[in-house]
Amino acid sequence: MEEGGHRGAFASSGNKMKALLVLKQAPVPDDGSLEGLTDFQVGTLAKDDPPITFEASVNLVQLPQAEALLHADCGGKEVTCEISRYFLQARQEATVETAAWFITNVQVSGGGPSISMVMKTLGDAEKGAALHPTLNVPLSPQGTVPTAVEFQVTTQTPSLNLLLGSTASLHCGFSMAPGLDLTSVEWRQQHGGSGHLVYSWTTMGQGQAQREGATLDPEQLLMAGDATLTLPSLTVKDEGAYICQITTSLYQTQQIVQLHVQAAPKVRLSLVNEAHSHTLICSVTGYYPLDVTVTWIREELGGTLVPVSDASFSSLRQSAAGTYSISSSLTADPGSAGATYTCHITHISLKDPLVANTWVAPQATEQGTAFGILFASSLFLLALLFLGLQRRQGKKEPGRSRLWP
Repeated sequence: MEEGGHRGAFASSGNKMKALLVLKQAPVPDDGSLEGLTDFQVGTLAKDDPPITFEASVNLVQLPQAEALLHADCGGKEVTCEISRYFLQARQEATVETAAWFITNVQVSGGGPSISMVMKTLGDAEKGAALHPTLNVPLSPQGTVPTAVEFQVTTQTPSLNLLLGSTASLHCGFSMAPGLDLTSVEWRQQHGGSGHLVYSWTTMGQGQAQREGATLDPEQLLMAGDATLTLPSLTVKDEGAYICQITTSLYQTQQIVQLHVQAAPKVRLSLVNEAHSHTLICSVTGYYPLDVTVTWIREELGGTLVPVSDASFSSLRQSAAGTYSISSSLTADPGSAGATYTCHITHISLKDPLVANTWVAPQATEQGTAFGILFASSLFLLALLFLGLQRRQGKKEPGRSRLWP
């Protein structure tokens, strides 16, 4: 609980204290998993429980993520909750003196939904209700702060990891109490310290895309409260934090979707044979983001694996598309029996390491080379001697005499 305030969905600093949020009348389907659960009772609070309890009725809006909140503990996930004061953009004179507003931001860990809810107090100080000593808002007879959720904005995709060239669907949904009207939707991108508008929609006109191909379904927006933004053909420049801001006739709040663009590396292993050495080059191309690990393993004929630590690396190269490339090279030492060299690449876009390997044959030793030369020379001399004898015998045959009886 923060004593600071929000205007729309923008937080301000303030003193924090512990609080308990109770969602009442939450629409959770009973599939048998609710057996044994009981409704919240104020009298069951322990002495060490938070001093402030907010009871928030959600019967005025739809909350499709209520089930995820209920079963978060069973799934080993954590639920974080922050409640702050909320100040209206346009004050209603009839209610400004008798009501207060709070905004609640709830986040389920492990890729769970993120929900922002605007709550309006229900107590009436003019009818003699006690006031909370710190918040100065009416309390129920049980000492809780009764509220009703009148507006909620949620995302089921708080963080996305998508491949370069794919299509992104950034989910953003909302629900509002009867009597409220939708006035505008904005999607903005922030990255590297700068931000810009990606898509906007107002009731006065059609949606306008500032990023080529960005779309939002107006029918789903108006009928189902679905402001999901679609981005086709992702590029490196699409990476960043996307802010979905929903504005109604009374409230404004937002959700943030983190979009991470990835490109899987490609590998090519080449062997360059020189006079007295073998050079291996492992080329890793077309990957994003920057961090990549390249390691070498040498496997001898008997199956022994030996890490290679004397590899060198080229300078980093970046393409026009924003992807990176790098090369690693080393001088192979296959030994007398030969060896297999493997290049291992690990990158965030890969589930398993990418590998490429090649067999490097043993190099001939100096002694073996000398023996080979001597052996070849001996064969050559023997061949010459044999040819010489053949010629000599051939010359004697014409001078032979024959004796007649």
